[in-house]
Amino acid sequence: MVPYRVLIADDHPHARQAIMEILEEEPLFTIVGQAKNGKEAIDLCAEHLPDILLIDIEMPVLDGLAATKIIKEKYPFIKVIILSVSDNVGDLFTSIQYGAQGYLLKNMDPDDWLQYLRSIVDGSNVATRDMAGKLLYQFRERDLQNTPAISSLTPREKEILLLVSEGLTNKQIAENLFIAENTVKNHIKNLLEKLCLENRVQLASYAVKYITK
Repeated sequence: MVPYRVLIADDHPHARQAIMEILEEEPLFTIVGQAKNGKEAIDLCAEHLPDILLIDIEMPVLDGLAATKIIKEKYPFIKVIILSVSDNVGDLFTSIQYGAQGYLLKNMDPDDWLQYLRSIVDGSNVATRDMAGKLLYQFRERDLQNTPAISSLTPREKEILLLVSEGLTNKQIAENLFIAENTVKNHIKNLLEKLCLENRVQLASYAVKYITK
């Protein structure tokens, strides 16, 4: 199997070295470059087109979040994982809204790092369980009417969200909206990703609280 090509962006050389040592233990990954700030990360992404970007959230010149937004707009196929020493839920929320696939804490055990990165590349996970729980807690505790989570939904997605909250099945939603059942499934998949929710039950609860009120 061809290894996943990884670009590391961190302003601290010792941190970059530590990340390299972790990844060298896993033949699934190979390092193609290192950046010291967000601007360098953007330039090196253009040069190497890596599969994965591991980028520190706090860097000079251009921080990790700002760089992530630009990189995901230019190269949406690059999987971006934010690196941080903080489990600030606001940073997690912003990173996901900017398109990042993951959020890794620097103090995590190296084995957990590798397990998490494997789950990212095989598509089985988008956020660590603890961090995802904090994000969902934030969703429940704050008014999201004016946040990107709500404003990013299309009129059709809002229609489907309302019907999900009424307990309709995919087939019933399709019949109500005169669209294919597979189209409904795709919309629900997109809704779960946009709202950072895990299943249909959470989707229905979200709709009841934030859409139907």
